[in-house]
Amino acid sequence: MQNSFSFLSLFSGRDLMTLSVSLILVAASIMSWAVIIEKIRLWRFQKHHPVSVKPTDNLETIVDKLIRPFDKNLWFLSMVSYVAPFVGLFGTVWGVMDSFAAIGVNQSVSIGVIAPGLAVALGTTALGLIAAVPAAVAYNVFSKKSDDLYDILDEKVKELKHK
Repeated sequence: MQNSFSFLSLFSGRDLMTLSVSLILVAASIMSWAVIIEKIRLWRFQKHHPVSVKPTDNLETIVDKLIRPFDKNLWFLSMVSYVAPFVGLFGTVWGVMDSFAAIGVNQSVSIGVIAPGLAVALGTTALGLIAAVPAAVAYNVFSKKSDDLYDILDEKVKELKHK
């Protein structure tokens, strides 16, 4: 008996819906990693070239302007961390429904009938988590760093206003 299992088949499935769900999750993961890499580079640059408030700056708006690049695209990480598990769950439900349909067509409950649909279902679940977990961690880390920087800059503005 020849084993025709492939890792790629877990995510491509046997139908257009499974393939669509998988592609959406892979795209979300790739875009999340692009944002994460952008933020890592920005924070490294900030570490060597700290942003600061000068007395000549417009003290009413300078903090918001300085913090804007650090907050940019964090919404996307938040969205992926929230939505990706649900998209993966949809793929899971689709795979389970596929397994039940196979049971109906084959009039059999053997593992050979059920396993392919369940494997695809678990594959989309894994893709959902693979996309969501790094996005959630990065969102929380970068949001906290951005909030801390905002507080530091805001404190500096208050000091300059009272001088």
